[in-house]
Amino acid sequence: MTNAVDIRRGRILELVNQRGYLSSEELARTLDVTVQTVRRDVNCMDAQGLLARHHGGASSLSQAENIAYSDRQILHLREKEAIGREAARAIPDGASLFINIGTTTEEFARCLRSHKALRVITNNIHVASLLAPAPDCSLIITGGSVRLRDGGIVGPAAAAMIEQYRADFGVIGISGIDEDGTLLDFDADEISAAQAILRNARVVFLLADHTKFRRRPMARVGHISQISAFYTDQQPPAGIRAILRDSGVHLHVVPT
Repeated sequence: MTNAVDIRRGRILELVNQRGYLSSEELARTLDVTVQTVRRDVNCMDAQGLLARHHGGASSLSQAENIAYSDRQILHLREKEAIGREAARAIPDGASLFINIGTTTEEFARCLRSHKALRVITNNIHVASLLAPAPDCSLIITGGSVRLRDGGIVGPAAAAMIEQYRADFGVIGISGIDEDGTLLDFDADEISAAQAILRNARVVFLLADHTKFRRRPMARVGHISQISAFYTDQQPPAGIRAILRDSGVHLHVVPT
């Protein structure tokens, strides 16, 4: 019996590593078992540090590429909404902002639509679309290559345009946070824009749910000590908390 469980869990790990993310229903269909069986397996494998459990599925810890945008839109949506809502409360009317690529920053933008007279520079088409109904909102979209799969605008032109401005706030998402506080992303094409935001915002907010502590992309964006405030949904690991404390970074753990 144990051997059958081990074989099934090995297959789950193989499938998740191949696809990056799979829902519990997809895994159950593929393995011809119940969704409840898959959930038990995924819970156990998450506790063992083999994969990351999500509401409704599982993702790999060692993706060479990011999870598909359509999947990221629904992963931990409740947490992302809460993080975006809390961060948006800290933005006053009339502020200027940089907002970068990411599903959590998009939820943040959605929560800004009742703000007035914002001035926003973004390399995210979805952010621009979400803020279009905001009263008296001034929108600047960077130049660059449009990445149709997620609405991101990337490349040297995007970063160069951000460098021309100085904003009150920079709001960034991230794909992974290493144990030493290094901020990581999957796509080298988009990190130059994030780095430009770090350099040119007076105050920087980092928005990231708890799963980002268990992901290890390869591209280095910067360090968590460079930000002003960190909004997340669970307490970070002890080492990260120490870095935040020593660097004077405000930690906001948002209840969901």
